[in-house]
Amino acid sequence: MSAWYSIEVFDGASPASIWAEAYGDALMETAITNGVTDWSWHRHTWGVVFEVCFDDEACWERFANLPLVRAALDAVPDPLTGLIVYRGRGGSSGASFPRKPRPLVGSGSAALPLPWTLSLDEPMSVSSLDLPRPSPCATR
Repeated sequence: MSAWYSIEVFDGASPASIWAEAYGDALMETAITNGVTDWSWHRHTWGVVFEVCFDDEACWERFANLPLVRAALDAVPDPLTGLIVYRGRGGSSGASFPRKPRPLVGSGSAALPLPWTLSLDEPMSVSSLDLPRPSPCATR
């Protein structure tokens, strides 16, 4: 069964696209000569992703342990936090199956309009309000 593997390289002291230009052809040639069935490069604002598909894990291990691949991975722009190598498609590839729709927040309700309209152009007086009047007998 074939499996995808990803090599993500993040920008560092120099852009990852420069690293991809320098090592991309050599990585692709090495992958092709070592049994890759499919590959793709993705450029992002944060770096690059090199995805490869091998028939089995042994082919991937053989590819990943080649001196040329090790030298390319050692030369990434940010050697401390700028490299991630893992099984599966990388970057923004999304899920391998469609996500189920989630329920709407607040039951999908929206605020209803008020049943009256207030116009700021109409003058409003205090006497037009229906307020309780103080009793004349109220004393302090």
